[in-house]
Amino acid sequence: MDKVLKYLKGDGVIWIITLLMLAFSLVTVYSFVPILVKVEGGTPFKYLFKHFVYVLIGLGVMYWVHRKDPKYISQLSKFAFYLAIALLIFTFFFGTKVNNAGRWVRIPFVGLTFQSSDFAKLALIIYVSRLLIKKKDKLDQWKDGFWTVMLPIIIICGLIVKDNFSTAAILFAVATALLFLGRAPILKILSIIGGGIGLLFFIVLIHKAAPDLNILPRYDTWEKRILNKIDDEKNVIANSQSMNAELAIYSGSIFGKGVGDGELKSFIPEAYADFYYASFVEEFGSLFAIILILLYLILLYRIMRIGLNSKNNFDTYVCVGIGMLILSQATVNMLVCTGIFPVTGQNMPLLAMGGSALIMTCLAIGIVQSIAARQQGVSEKEENQLQSA
Repeated sequence: MDKVLKYLKGDGVIWIITLLMLAFSLVTVYSFVPILVKVEGGTPFKYLFKHFVYVLIGLGVMYWVHRKDPKYISQLSKFAFYLAIALLIFTFFFGTKVNNAGRWVRIPFVGLTFQSSDFAKLALIIYVSRLLIKKKDKLDQWKDGFWTVMLPIIIICGLIVKDNFSTAAILFAVATALLFLGRAPILKILSIIGGGIGLLFFIVLIHKAAPDLNILPRYDTWEKRILNKIDDEKNVIANSQSMNAELAIYSGSIFGKGVGDGELKSFIPEAYADFYYASFVEEFGSLFAIILILLYLILLYRIMRIGLNSKNNFDTYVCVGIGMLILSQATVNMLVCTGIFPVTGQNMPLLAMGGSALIMTCLAIGIVQSIAARQQGVSEKEENQLQSA
């Protein structure tokens, strides 16, 4: 491991955790795909090879980005934001639909798909971080300051919410947390949150009154998931995937059933993604589940530490935003699998099968490592100056 780390810049602990998770994901994806083989055909090796390609791409992206100066990230943030809008609009009209949700863009010739919201999440965090620096002295003004930062959040989350409510909600929460960190007036933040809730309620009323307009094509799915969760004892069939996930966690006990020996993973849709945590506990047990949670917490701590140690506020905002986003996705996956949250689509960062999500997470960590590498360079320079003085 030391021989590998000497070629890598940035935080060594983050590199170790990231590389371990990516390597471990190959084992779990191969073990957790029987349900996918049953539904779509093929062999486990086919999906393992596909995931392996995404891992290689993610590692390549992470390595390339971490050797770049973070100032280029800030300079490209505006372009990334507008590209994200273009991708989301394109997906809205021409995206590949699964379960009535048009979230994916099919890449020509290679047969792979890309989820536009995965790119949009990172692009928004970076762009908001830049705007918070640019408008830091005007955030108490509605027109010239606060709205300039808030409007991109509303646009991106508004384009995502139609097909992916949970992603839009998480992203909105992370973005507003950045506003709070950037010392935007709390009353303005609360007014926007209240206004957003009111607007969503109004749109739901319109959808109920005129269902033919199909303003929220997945509203019925959202409603059923919430109602089924509230009255789960009467909706055994509707809650079967959630109940199987909870049963898988229970049957995993302390040490698990062993790699490849899980039984309930074959009856849990998205066992390799949205219900990853349940499949993990079934085969590896609650002891390793606790270790997994600790790894995510350590990852969050190291990312936050890099951000808070930076003398550049842009770096701080980006690191905090990325750290919160990664942990939020992992937390929601765990809460859904344990039956605390209604069923929703959030996979486990760096572990679950999913091409665009994996690549974007690697890109985000590469940005964090780029910031950490610059901090190390500055520290070494200052130390050399002190020694030569």
